[in-house]
Amino acid sequence: MKKGIHPDFQETVFRCACGAEVHTRSIRPEFKIEICSNCHPFFTGKQKLVDSAGRVERFMKKYATAEVATGKPAAKARKKPAATTVKPKAKAATTKPKKEKAPAAKK
Repeated sequence: MKKGIHPDFQETVFRCACGAEVHTRSIRPEFKIEICSNCHPFFTGKQKLVDSAGRVERFMKKYATAEVATGKPAAKARKKPAATTVKPKAKAATTKPKKEKAPAAKK
């Protein structure tokens, strides 16, 4: 590596808005972040679904045959009426007469 062209690698502190600090190494001495794994709803288990315009209900209604994570039992599936088998009618054998090729003319 060439000397004098690379930034200094130093001790760094990442500070979150919730007060958590992570010590590591980077090129800057301090980073301020808004959210970390200690306060993010996904990692803490406090994440909530935001329902806008009934989208969750429409999804649940559409895919109600499977059990959902809410613990509700699955909706009863409708039974399809038994299909009756109908044999197709045999087509009448019609053949078209073949056209005869005209003999090729010699040059």
